[in-house]
Amino acid sequence: MTPIKISVHKIVDLVLRCGDIDSRYVDSSAMLAGSRAHRRIQKAMGPNYQREVPLRLETELGGIPALVQGKADGVITGAGGVTIDEIKTTTLPLDRLDRQRELHLGQGKCYAHMLLQTMPEPPAQVTVQLTYFQLDTEEIQRRQWVFGREELAEFFRDLMERCGVWLRFERDWKLLRDESIRETAFPFPAYRKGQRELAVAAYRAIERKNKLYAQAPTGVGKTLSALFPSVKAMGEGKAEKLFYLTAKTVTRTVAEEAVRLMAGQGLRFKSVTLRAKEKLCFQDEAICNPDHCSFAKGHYDRINDAVLELLEHNDLITPAQLEDCARLHRVCPYELSLDVALWADLVVCDYNHVFDPVVYLHRFFGDNDNNDYVFLIDEAHNLVDRVREMYTAALDKSDFYRLKKDLTDKNAPAVRLRKAMGAVNKYLLERRGALGGETVQVAGELDTAFLELVLRFIAAAEEWLATQQHGAHPLHPEVLAQYFEAVSFAGVAALYDQRYNSITEVKGSGVTLTLFCMDPSHIIARCLKRAKASILFSATLTPLPYYREILGGGEQDRMLALPSPFDQGRMLLIAHQGISTKYAHRPGSLLPIAEAIHRTVSKKRGNYMVYFPSYEYMGQVYGLFTSRYPAVRTALQEGRMSEEERAAFLLQFDADNRETLVGFSVLGGIFSEGIDLKGERLIGTVIVGVGLPKLSLRQDLIRDYYNRENGGGYDYAYVFPGMNKVLQAAGRVIRSEADYGVVLLIDSRFGSTSYARLYPAHWSRMHKIRTAGELDALLCDFPYYREQSRKPFLYGY
Repeated sequence: MTPIKISVHKIVDLVLRCGDIDSRYVDSSAMLAGSRAHRRIQKAMGPNYQREVPLRLETELGGIPALVQGKADGVITGAGGVTIDEIKTTTLPLDRLDRQRELHLGQGKCYAHMLLQTMPEPPAQVTVQLTYFQLDTEEIQRRQWVFGREELAEFFRDLMERCGVWLRFERDWKLLRDESIRETAFPFPAYRKGQRELAVAAYRAIERKNKLYAQAPTGVGKTLSALFPSVKAMGEGKAEKLFYLTAKTVTRTVAEEAVRLMAGQGLRFKSVTLRAKEKLCFQDEAICNPDHCSFAKGHYDRINDAVLELLEHNDLITPAQLEDCARLHRVCPYELSLDVALWADLVVCDYNHVFDPVVYLHRFFGDNDNNDYVFLIDEAHNLVDRVREMYTAALDKSDFYRLKKDLTDKNAPAVRLRKAMGAVNKYLLERRGALGGETVQVAGELDTAFLELVLRFIAAAEEWLATQQHGAHPLHPEVLAQYFEAVSFAGVAALYDQRYNSITEVKGSGVTLTLFCMDPSHIIARCLKRAKASILFSATLTPLPYYREILGGGEQDRMLALPSPFDQGRMLLIAHQGISTKYAHRPGSLLPIAEAIHRTVSKKRGNYMVYFPSYEYMGQVYGLFTSRYPAVRTALQEGRMSEEERAAFLLQFDADNRETLVGFSVLGGIFSEGIDLKGERLIGTVIVGVGLPKLSLRQDLIRDYYNRENGGGYDYAYVFPGMNKVLQAAGRVIRSEADYGVVLLIDSRFGSTSYARLYPAHWSRMHKIRTAGELDALLCDFPYYREQSRKPFLYGY
């Protein structure tokens, strides 16, 4: 039997943790300079100090083979014997770490025992040293314990015995799971066009431990094409765990449905869908301490029973099931979901669980760099902007000024916090004065003097927050929010290099300093190393070499572009080149666009969507259209719509509408991708403009950066992201083999070679026109408009 892999950290957490969840003693060590402090301490330890020593121990428990893995921060050898050094960095006062010390010491004792098993002549005893480094004061505290060889062996045996219920569960489950995987067939009688090719490419990427970048148009069935071969690879021991990463909630339900389809073929496979803490929390505010939340009190005393019960009785674990179990056992539902994920075969979650510098899943990506994980990244075209946003940070003078003014307490921590906030405010005020009336300044270097003030604020905020035991102070939430903003800023500052710019902006009395990430490709590449293989796929990854580059790939990683499985004749694709939507021409384009929309929607009763490059442009055309054609029913996308308002907007697109409905929305927005209006729910789209991002300082900085890197700055900053929005919006129309529909592109640039090179293969039948008469002729000649109905489509997946 293949040994069960388990980390030291996982064993210690399972067996030794107890008590409450308590976040009142905030500690940013994982988000700040912890790793750099580790290296600094290690370098200062001399020639007898071995850094980052990987340790592995094959053992067994009741006949269950197990491979225990971990990495000791340091091993010291010399005349005084052997010492295991476990380093912990913190921003908390060192006298507040007692409740964590047992876990840290347990980890060190495990490493000591594992090290002894590797030594040909092991000593009779080993020293375990805990080194605590206070990041703000740089105070170092070391404590040592000496343990005999047999004492360590007994401690390790006891840990493994207490961990036995989990090892037995995992052994029995994997035997059952792998047998079911071998017997599970593809859940449909045949593969769709392109589906088998994608499945084979995904399997080979896992087998070869590299990355696949795949453009799979709507209808290929890309979710199942990625999941099915990954599940098969897991059954063959080629993967330990799958992560299905998405940008939107709706895509997560698609992954769940794919698992249900395979379960219908007999697959036994445990999956869990993670949600944000705020969405799972039972309280009005996600304040995690035992005084505020009864589910936090004694959580660790009850959590193992909850996890085991949930796993034993469920395969596909949804957020609703997590909430029910958490209520029954009175544990935190969010922490329950994370613990269940440790034992699940598939984790369905948002991008941030892998890529975010603060909230990524530390429990998976910490102890061991050689994880047999597979990342399946859906809608991968969204990942670039998401990661760029995660690794861009900003602080505003006004926030510090307001908090300093409102915090009037006279106690020492409040005085120190007020002083720290005043120093940040004063510095930014001086920056504003140094601009000499200008509103923007861009620099290619990190302002280390400002960063030092931010770090002082973080230390002062932590001290003050620690005194607010019940969070009762009226400013507690605001200080806490500002603290996290500062921590994020400091974390990004630690990554600052030539791919960043510092932007100082003045708006009224406010001054904002932003660390702007222009090129996140290196960050994405680093995060992808947390898995052995990654499959990145989307309906729109054009051009593929561009996406492979900015999504952290290299020449060794394969690209795959699949054709659309649908009959091209079912989509009437028209590029109206007679109307320019360039910014200077927009006033004169309003009436021609309104008329083109009306000509398109008046030929056939049904539901249509019109997409615009901005809210302002959309509003102008919408006002003109509704005044000229008041009989046509319309729906308008508003800014910042709630989930309920979004759902209500889409519900209007009913297949049984007895009158035409025209929806007005924004390119790249919530209704231009990720929605699935099949059949009669949407029979046409009109796309106004080529989707270029709005001209801005940040887009220009990206342009200038890539001009320096490869000469393609305008394409990278404007053309490629814009065309992706167009392709996504066009893809809303044909969602199944039975669909017909029209896509009208309005812009003179759609006829240029610079855009034609970006068109997918299934756009080869594009009709290029310049007049309203040509538009009428094409619409009237389209077979769909002469049909009364469409046959129902029953074979969809």
